Amino acid sequence: MKPEEYKQTQPIVSTSHTVNWEVILHMTVLYLVWGSTFLAIRVAVSGGFPPFLMGAMRVLVAGLALILWAVYRKQKISISMRDLIILFLSGVLLWVTGNGLVLWAEQHVASGYSALLFGSLPIWVAVIDAIVSKKKLSIGLILSLAIGFAGLAVLSVPELTGASKIQGLAVILLLIAPISWAVGTIIQRRHYVAVSSIVSSGYQQIFGGIGFLIAALIFHEQFLISPKETAWLAWGYLVVFGSLLAYTSFVQALRLLPSNIVMTYAYVNPVIAVFLGWFFLKEKITPWTVAGMICIVLSVVGVLRNSNGGR
Repeated sequence: MKPEEYKQTQPIVSTSHTVNWEVILHMTVLYLVWGSTFLAIRVAVSGGFPPFLMGAMRVLVAGLALILWAVYRKQKISISMRDLIILFLSGVLLWVTGNGLVLWAEQHVASGYSALLFGSLPIWVAVIDAIVSKKKLSIGLILSLAIGFAGLAVLSVPELTGASKIQGLAVILLLIAPISWAVGTIIQRRHYVAVSSIVSSGYQQIFGGIGFLIAALIFHEQFLISPKETAWLAWGYLVVFGSLLAYTSFVQALRLLPSNIVMTYAYVNPVIAVFLGWFFLKEKITPWTVAGMICIVLSVVGVLRNSNGGR
C-alpha cells in the first residue's frame, strides 16, 4: 500500500469535544436498526426463506448496489491483493459464520433470545483482543467478563434443559456466532483498507454472499421458493436498512470512533430486539430472560469502560 493511501485509511477521531453529526447519525442507526434486524430475520426465515439463501440474496443485492453507487460517485473500487484478503476474511467471518449462524438458529429459537446471546459480542472482542495484544486484564475487566459469562449461562442453561436436539444446536450456534463476528471486527479494525467505507462494505457483503451461496448448496437448500408476503417485506427491510444503511454505518463508525464506543450498540440492540419480539411475535419474556439480559448489559458496560480506548 502506498503511504498516501494508508494515510487516507487511518481512523478519523476528532481531538475536540465537538460531537460530529455524522457520528451521531451512524451510531443512531446502529442502535435502532440493528436491534430490529433480529425480528426481521425471524419473520423471513419462518416465512418461507431458507436461511443461507436468504442471506445470499440479502447481501449480494446490497453489496452490488453499494459498489454501483461507489462507481456512480466516482469512488475508487479497485483493490490490492492485501485489501482483497482482508475484506474477504472479514466478510466471511462477519456474514457467513457470524450472521449466518444467527439466520439458521432463528428458525428454531426466538428473535429476542438470539439477540441476547449475540449481545455478548463486546465480551468476546475484549477476550480475543487481549489474547492477540497480549494485554494484562484489569480486575474490573475480569469481573465484567465473569458477569457476562454468568449471563450467558443464565440464558443458555434453562433453554438447553429439556430442549430438542435441534434447539440445543441452535443455542450452541448462537454462542459461536458473536465469536466469529468479534474476530471479523478485530481484523477489520486492525487492518485498514485503501477504499471508502461504502466500497469496503460492498466487497465484504459480496464475499459474504458468495459464501452464503456455497453454504446453501452444501446444505441442499431449495432455490425455488415462495415466501410469504411478510417474509419478503422482512427481506427488503434487511437489505435496505440492515445491509445498505446499518452495515455501512458500522464500517464507517469503526473509522470515525474508537471501537469501544462503536460497540456500545451491543447493549442497546438486545433490549430493542427483546421488546420487538414480545410486541410483534408474542415471544415470552421469562425471569431467566430478564436476569440474563441484565447480566449481559452490565457486563458489556463494564467491558467497554475497562477496555482502555478500544484500539
